[in-house]
Amino acid sequence: MITEKEMIAAFNDNKMKFDDIPVKFSERQDLHAFRLLDMMMFGENKDIISGAEHDEIWLDVNGEELAEVASISRIHELAACGVMYDEDTGSLTMFA
Repeated sequence: MITEKEMIAAFNDNKMKFDDIPVKFSERQDLHAFRLLDMMMFGENKDIISGAEHDEIWLDVNGEELAEVASISRIHELAACGVMYDEDTGSLTMFA
């Protein structure tokens, strides 16, 4: 378990690239991120995309809840897939 502050720092400081991920659930970055989030946020029975606008999508993943189940390395992995943390909404986003 990490704090939300540590999670935000991990998203912002990530240096990992998608090619650096040792075990991929898909060769597509977005699908790997979705599968990883699905595995970490088990028990959630809802769509992973909560909204979209222009060229950005928002994921229906609460930052506080993610920090409770994620490790720094998993956050780096998500960031390597193009997942970002939106501090204004407290949720995850990706460019479409």
